[in-house]
Amino acid sequence: MPVVTSCPAGCAAGFRETDIALPEGPLLACTACGHLVSQIEEIDYLAALDKFDTEAGTLPNPLSQKRHDQRARRLFARVRELLGLNPGASFRLLDVGCSSGALLLSAKKEGIDAEGVEPAQRAAEAARAVGLTVFAGTLQEARYPPDRFHVVTMMEVIEHLRQPIDVMKEIWNILVPGGILVIGTGNADSWTVSFMRERWDYFHMERYGGHISFFTPRSLERLAGQCGFRIERLETKRVRFAESFQAPPVVYRTLKIVAEVLNVPAMWCRKGHDLLAFLRKV
Repeated sequence: MPVVTSCPAGCAAGFRETDIALPEGPLLACTACGHLVSQIEEIDYLAALDKFDTEAGTLPNPLSQKRHDQRARRLFARVRELLGLNPGASFRLLDVGCSSGALLLSAKKEGIDAEGVEPAQRAAEAARAVGLTVFAGTLQEARYPPDRFHVVTMMEVIEHLRQPIDVMKEIWNILVPGGILVIGTGNADSWTVSFMRERWDYFHMERYGGHISFFTPRSLERLAGQCGFRIERLETKRVRFAESFQAPPVVYRTLKIVAEVLNVPAMWCRKGHDLLAFLRKV
């Protein structure tokens, strides 16, 4: 039986098969909101998740650390703005699925009171080894008290969850009134998906272990409403129409140029394949 049997966005509708064919079967789409899910079975799903249980986790290499810190700084600036805080002000942050602590390290540099939760044991141990506060287990197992955090982040996590509603409701509980949840994931309603279909690497288990749930702006908004959140800001960016190993050099360069031209309109139309949403507890 597939790992996902009902719409992760909380719809009561059924699924239909799409024409996006993967090794585990065609992706399924919710007939109500268009959310896409994998047909992967339990044993293969668990094996794919093991990919993240390493000491290195998702830490950037030294060459990309500066760029990672810059992206995190922009993220924290948006959060402060939504919370009505002054630039540079501290707040309490929890990173759900923090891996070995890349975002937490950036947060510490910004003076933010940050901690994380991570179910992959070796990755959590690696984060604690460099002085980070990380609970090794699931969010529900951590049993944080209500109203503990001003901000919760889930970056490249929600696409791994069978039942994100349970996690979202727990996040609602531990956020202060008016607190902010930040979700980063792929956009299944992007121009990249429309063109590349099953060639988009985000869909593939062997490259991104454990991706089973693919959100659109519409399905994320539906999930937010089900769990007591309001979307304050949602943005998408980036278009990709080719992979270097899938197209001849001339074709690849041409498609890359076209994609770059479309990056700005993709942001305007919410058709970029990188989705970043800021949700407020209501």
